[in-house]
Formats: sequence, structure tokens, C-alpha cells
Amino acid sequence: MKKLCIILPLTLILSFMVGCQDKEAMAEVEEQNKALIRNFFEEENNRNIDILNEMSAPNATWFHPSVSTTPIAFEEAFEGLKIFWHAFPDLTLTIEDIIAEGDKVVVRFIGRGTHQGELEGIPATGNKFEVSAIQIFRIEDAKIVETWEISDRLGLMMQLGMELKPKEGE
Repeated sequence: MKKLCIILPLTLILSFMVGCQDKEAMAEVEEQNKALIRNFFEEENNRNIDILNEMSAPNATWFHPSVSTTPIAFEEAFEGLKIFWHAFPDLTLTIEDIIAEGDKVVVRFIGRGTHQGELEGIPATGNKFEVSAIQIFRIEDAKIVETWEISDRLGLMMQLGMELKPKEGE
């Protein structure tokens, strides 16, 4: 009975210590993941596709329901970025909030720019815009493997001067 009285508290203490170390290790990984995503946004603002590719896993996928109903490869997403950079040469993305938990990083950001080139058949208007978005990244081995993005594409189009009208009856 005396051995049990000594072993039980020691076991609890050791379990607590290991649990604390796990939390510390996870907090460190989460901070590294947030740093990776901050750097990703910085390189995106710098138009550096090569570094964006290096930060992403070869098979990384991007989910963006406003653009495609199915996930697309990062390579295709980066081609879309180039179209946006042409249409909005001064486009900047500003992180407003960044939260990490486990292998995921959530970012709320604002995109700002001026419409100076064609976008989806819309000629340059010179209009400035500001659009909010939320993006969730999943990271494995210090590489982005998936991202889900929800952005206000309708708000963007309206700021470019497009009008939303009801469909006329047939």
C-alpha cells in the first residue's frame, strides 16, 4: 500500500510534466506555422511566385467556392494571382487577424487596390476597392498543403462598378 501511495503521485506529476511539454511544443509549432503564413502574405504582396511555390507542398490544393466548385492546384491558383496582379498592380493584402491551432492557421485579411487592368472581361475602371476575406491554411512539414478561402467577390465587382440586377423573366 505504501508503494502505491508513492507511485500514484509520481505518476501524476510525470504525466503533468509531459503534458506541459506537449503543450509547449505545440505552441512552438503553431507560432512557426503563423510565421510561415505571415511570410506567405508578404511574398504574395511582393509578387514572388517562386517563393510561394517553395512554401507550398507540390500537391497543395486551394478551395475557393467563389472561383471553382472543386479544389484546384496551387499552380492554377497562382495563375489566377497573376491575373489579379495585372488587373490591380497595387494590390496589397493586409492581415488583420491570425490564429493557429494544431496544423491549421486562420487569417482574416483585407485586399486593397486600384482597378488598372482588365479583369474577367471588365475593362480598367480606375476604381479603388477594399475587400475582406478569410483563409484557412493546413500545414504539414512546414509546407502549405491546403487552403480554403472565402472572399467577398460580389463586393469587389460592385466596387468596380458592376450592378447586380434581377434576372429578367423569360
